[in-house]
Amino acid sequence: MGTLNRLHLIRQVDLFTLRLFLSAIEEQQIGLAAIRENIAASTATKRIQVLENIAGVKLLERTPKGVVPSPAGAILARHARMIFDSLDDMRTEFASLTEGVQGELRIVSARSVIVPFLARELGEFSREYPLVDLVVHEVENADIVQEVARGEADLGVFASAYGLDLDGVEVTPYRRDRIVAVVPLDHPLSGQTSVTIRDLVPENLIAPRALIGALRAAAQRIGEDYAPKHVLRSGGSAISLVHAGLGVTVQPECLVGHEWTGRVAVLELAEPWAARRIHLATARGREFSPATKVLIEQLLTRPIDEDQLEPDR
Repeated sequence: MGTLNRLHLIRQVDLFTLRLFLSAIEEQQIGLAAIRENIAASTATKRIQVLENIAGVKLLERTPKGVVPSPAGAILARHARMIFDSLDDMRTEFASLTEGVQGELRIVSARSVIVPFLARELGEFSREYPLVDLVVHEVENADIVQEVARGEADLGVFASAYGLDLDGVEVTPYRRDRIVAVVPLDHPLSGQTSVTIRDLVPENLIAPRALIGALRAAAQRIGEDYAPKHVLRSGGSAISLVHAGLGVTVQPECLVGHEWTGRVAVLELAEPWAARRIHLATARGREFSPATKVLIEQLLTRPIDEDQLEPDR
């Protein structure tokens, strides 16, 4: 390995790539890290490859359970964490300059949005604005917009869905991921790269509560009825039943964690509605509080990988 050129490193490596590299280590999959950082998997892979080219050595090693840092990658990860720790310290010192941003900020969202997207970003916001009292409620996706419209929450973060009533709220694109199919490893469908709703309806399709409406509508479009035998709120519980051989399920890809690698088969769901779009909702005609305005600006800071579409109505 040649000597690492310090100036070249400073010029070529950006903080976002370092953050993506740390996410890949934490998620143990570049694809999940890409979802977490809201870029395409191909873009994430290319960024990691460029980082390895600059370092002149492999930084990630591929194993049956996912990616792990190489010895050189572990060194880079340690120093990258030191960089981000320093940035956190700087934000703390800046807190005295942001004392005007304070008060209670009420947020409503669904678990499938909080876990992969919101939790980390709300943590960063809380450290930067310690005088803001964040109040986060987990509610069903269909109820999020209504609570915001009634003034019961300052900000809602929801997944767009067919037929969702958006009257009374302003909607801003935030993130996107996709719905995937999860089947047992020994299932006849496991050898396919993609499936459709026509493939899944004849199976014991375990329904996430938030997707029952979408599944029924998709089945009706192909002339089938869908009456789920199992309905679960938790994606992890649904995948556990799949692993036990009780059926198949569909889930947001960001919720299929690396712990399921090699235990279930994850397939592309080749349906137009499988593109999952996440949006921010605020009450129409109501002025933002300073805290709400700053949080929205922070949530929208991360780069959007492709043009966001209008929410489905």
